[in-house]
Amino acid sequence: PAGPPEPAGPPRPARPGAPILTLEGRAAPGLFLVGWLATIVGLGIGAIGLFASDSGVRPIILLAGLTILGLGLVAGAGSQAIERRARSAPFTGPSPILAFAASVPLTLVLGSLLGGPLEWFGLDPSSPAGALLGVAVTAGVSIGVVRLLVVGTGALRWSEMGLRRRGPGIAEDAALGVAVALPVLALAALLAVLLSAFLAVPDAPLPLAGDPLGRLLNLLSAAVIAPISEEIFFRGYATTAWERGVGRKGAIVRSALFFALVHVLTVGGATFDEAVQRAVFAFVIRMPVGVGLAWIFLSRRSLYASIALHAVYNGLPLALVFAAG
Repeated sequence: PAGPPEPAGPPRPARPGAPILTLEGRAAPGLFLVGWLATIVGLGIGAIGLFASDSGVRPIILLAGLTILGLGLVAGAGSQAIERRARSAPFTGPSPILAFAASVPLTLVLGSLLGGPLEWFGLDPSSPAGALLGVAVTAGVSIGVVRLLVVGTGALRWSEMGLRRRGPGIAEDAALGVAVALPVLALAALLAVLLSAFLAVPDAPLPLAGDPLGRLLNLLSAAVIAPISEEIFFRGYATTAWERGVGRKGAIVRSALFFALVHVLTVGGATFDEAVQRAVFAFVIRMPVGVGLAWIFLSRRSLYASIALHAVYNGLPLALVFAAG
């Protein structure tokens, strides 16, 4: 008679990355595959464009690579949303980090397509008008990404992101946002004074404006367009998504860290050490407003409160500088 079966050994460890890269069991395998392939191809073409020797061909190759990369990341985010819905996850939309990553190359492509022709007609990219165009393009892409990947997939409705169409509480929410902005500004100013004693101070995010029109354009960029679009993305979308996954406190911390980190990605300097100092400076002074924005949004469940706080935080220093000449 046959003897007893030999005991099975310990399960073989899965190959590194297998659960991430496999198509088996995917709710949307085709979209998942397209996302990965387009992302890899886009990165490859973009790298070729960066090192291309022909200066005339380089921008075309870069734009092609960025376009494919952006579409690949959008496809990957859509695939992730479908997977989360199939698993009945607490939040059924894509990760805010993945959605932000998708918005970056698309913003660069759209900005190049619009900015290039306008530059031929005399628009200076470093002028207040050029900065306004850049802020408007960024805002349009970020809101478009939220509409496509979050609202379009049914993960969140606009009302769930704090955009109520009407109601008597809107004015109250906005007033509370203005009131909270003042102590947040004071704390940020105190941190700026302390940090400036041993860290390099970043350059102003907007160009200098020597005339009233330029000052008005800067104020429109900083106190109107940027607060609306950033609050829709960082608070309405990202903070709500993280609250469903990790709770209120975790969402506030993640949202503040994400908000501060995104705002230092373009900080640079003459040397690596100077760039690091400026990035640390910019990150630290944005943490108080990041926490304040997430807190007031979750407390009021209203984007009008966080938009008002953000608008005053950005706009009041500009207005004071303008008033002082």
